[in-house]
Amino acid sequence: MTRVIKFGVIGCGLMGKEFASAAARWFHLTDTKARPEIVAVCDLNPVLTNWFSANLPSVKQITADYRELLANETVEAVYCAVPHNLHHSIYPEILAAGKHLFGEKPFGIDADANRKIQDSILAHPNSLVRCSSEMPFFPGAQKLINFLRAGDLGDIIEVEAAFLHSSDLNPDKPINWKRIVDMNGAYGCMGDLGMHVLHLPLRLGWKPSRVSATLVNRFATRPDGQGNTVPCETWDNATILGHVDDDRGGFPIVLKTWRIAPGHSNTWSVRVLGTKKSAYFSTKNPCRWQFMTYAGGAGVWSVEDLGFESLFPAITGGIFEFGFADAIQQMWAAFMDELAGGNANGFGCVTPQEAADHHAILNAALIAGTTNSVQHVSYFE
Repeated sequence: MTRVIKFGVIGCGLMGKEFASAAARWFHLTDTKARPEIVAVCDLNPVLTNWFSANLPSVKQITADYRELLANETVEAVYCAVPHNLHHSIYPEILAAGKHLFGEKPFGIDADANRKIQDSILAHPNSLVRCSSEMPFFPGAQKLINFLRAGDLGDIIEVEAAFLHSSDLNPDKPINWKRIVDMNGAYGCMGDLGMHVLHLPLRLGWKPSRVSATLVNRFATRPDGQGNTVPCETWDNATILGHVDDDRGGFPIVLKTWRIAPGHSNTWSVRVLGTKKSAYFSTKNPCRWQFMTYAGGAGVWSVEDLGFESLFPAITGGIFEFGFADAIQQMWAAFMDELAGGNANGFGCVTPQEAADHHAILNAALIAGTTNSVQHVSYFE
């Protein structure tokens, strides 16, 4: 029998709604150990909480005070999607209340905030804690991961991971909290997108020992939606160049977190080049991935078209296409599987250690980019 785990949602915006949608159509998955049921929601905006109550009959508690939700004994686990400046205060309270936690990136507004969260996780070892990152659950990304895990790449020539938005290309777009340092943090776009680009490199053990960075704030001001022009304080684009040590002399890793990327909507990609094997996947072409096995002579890329080949089986026929909403549901299936004692079918969500490692990289990149220097990455133990 499938175990039902009752959830509370703190922060009922865009990603909270995506979780609600994934939970509501859980029957789409054919073989899971547990399913989520959202029974409580919390947000300061009643329009958002009313959406949940109107669409999810399972919701029994609606509140503007997250502490009331945490006091609800029926809530076993919490999805928390609030601005970055609130992570270090709310995440530990969730754990102190005895709940499991699925939190949004970046797991703290900065490295110090992340350390507070890490300390709380260590103090509550019975709570499962994971961080959001859905893009690696695309079938093409999973093909790439399995290909890289399966055999010798030779000498790695370069790794590149990128997340490219065009959402801020329009200078007349009104400012939101992600453009305010006090709420988003000094990382800027790196804090918002960095976990996406680092999930796979960190999972595969590619941790840069030193980094440099180019940080861009292309639009210094934006309209506030009320007829005023206000400072736009955070970095729009960041390109991080790191060096990963290995026994062959090391290799470069390029990490791009761009919110101003002409020609892109929401493109996530990973490219790994090796002297024996190479692979590439991009959500711009979500139904295919590319790979090369080089044994001398011409280097020829192979392209494989993919259907619906998900990590967790679903009712969708294999010939059909996989999309963003499917990746969200697959990510949640991985978290639910771990909650029920499984191993997430071999690929779990971002761990607290990986979130801490990504903070170490972003912190070094921020210093490097603002001082025009190369910085050693000090990883947290």
